[in-house]
Formats: sequence, C-alpha cells, structure tokens
Amino acid sequence: MSADQLNILIADDEAPARKRLRELLSDIPGTHVVGEALTGKQAIALTEEMHPDVLLLDIRMPEMDGLETAEHLQKLEHPPAIIFATAYDEHAVQAFELNAVDYLLKPIRLERLANALRKARTLLPAQMEELRQIRSARTHFSVTERGRILLVAVDEVIFLRAELKYLTVRTLDREYLIEESLTQIEQEFPERFVRLHRNCLAARSSIRGFEKHHGIDGEVHWVALLKGPDDVLPVSRRQQHIVREFGSQ
Repeated sequence: MSADQLNILIADDEAPARKRLRELLSDIPGTHVVGEALTGKQAIALTEEMHPDVLLLDIRMPEMDGLETAEHLQKLEHPPAIIFATAYDEHAVQAFELNAVDYLLKPIRLERLANALRKARTLLPAQMEELRQIRSARTHFSVTERGRILLVAVDEVIFLRAELKYLTVRTLDREYLIEESLTQIEQEFPERFVRLHRNCLAARSSIRGFEKHHGIDGEVHWVALLKGPDDVLPVSRRQQHIVREFGSQ
C-alpha cells in the first residue's frame, strides 16, 4: 500500500452510491479511484487487473454479494484492504464491530470514510472465517490457477469428490481442484448436494437414477447415474437410504 496515494476500487451496483463515493473521495487528499465495479464478479476481475490498495465493497449486490466477493479475493497473493458498505441491521453491524472489520453504514459520511481509509488493513483469516457466519450460501466456488481466480458457479457443479488434500469439482465442461472441506460444503448447501459416499457429494438435480452393479468382490453395490458426464458414482452402504428417498419422490 503506497504511502503517497491510495488506489481505490469502488464496487456497488447502484450508480448514485458510486457517484457519492467518488465525490467524497475527491475531497480526501491522496486517494485515486482506479475503477468501478457493478457486481462482485466485476470487482474480482478489476482487482486482478488494477491491483487496488483498497476495495470499497457494497454488501448487497446481484449475482454475488460483498461478503462472498471478499472471501474469494482472499485467495490472491496480495488481496486489497476491504471496507464494506452496508445498510444491514444492528445485529449484523455488531458482528462487524466484534470482528474489527471496518464498514461504512449508509448513507456514508466524509469523516467516516476518511477515518476508515486511514485504518484500512487486509482482512485476517480469523476475521474472514467469522464473516462467513453471517453471509448467505455462496453462488460460486473459487479456484486459483496461475495466480488468477476462476469462479465456478455452484449450480453448474455435478459432483465433488475428496482426493487427498483436495476436492475435485466436476462440471459438464471440466474438473477443478479446490482446497475445501466436503463436510462444510454439505452443511452450506444441504438442499443442493447429497452425500453418496464419505468422499463424495452429488448435486441432487444431476442424479437421473440408481442401479445395482456387481463389484469385483462379487457383491452387489448401488451406484448413482448422472445426467451429465459418463461417470457413475458409488453409493456407500451407509448412504443407501438415498436410493429409497429418491425413489419416493
């Protein structure tokens, strides 16, 4: 972060809010607006392109909210300092205060913005972990490849499979590797993914049925048939109740 000038990216889907921030920043010496984003996805792309020191990030945005955007940005080698703009209720504001995350409560005032910029720091891992508790379920998983962030829409995922320290995320187009917990994803998306095996979650909408296969041990095993790729996924004995549940739908 430069001592002489703060390069700032504004992310807000509302034009009047972006205009207001630009006007306020014009009255704060040593600040320079490098760009504006209308969505969380744009904020990530522009951050990678422009490397701002500070991201003024609205929380309520279409496609991807500010809390999820901040989470994905932490995968960058040098993430920007993030100051949230929020119209959240008192309960959510208390969550920010308890975790020492700076935020601007709308309508934003000049003195408050200047003070937040003076204190701007990158989010600590513990702070981001606490913020996950107040955000809604993600719309995307993020993958780091060659120093860039790739976003994978959750509704495009067919299955996730644990392999060593990584999860393989399968879509119709390709596979990705992410470092996340299968259990945490199952808890975050209970309506979307179903556990077929201790190492595998599948999207409910991607399962077209089940059938019995004869294994090399001579025993009969259930497998899930998928609508997309040719993969069939084994169903463990503990999870065979899933076969009955799908059959009753």
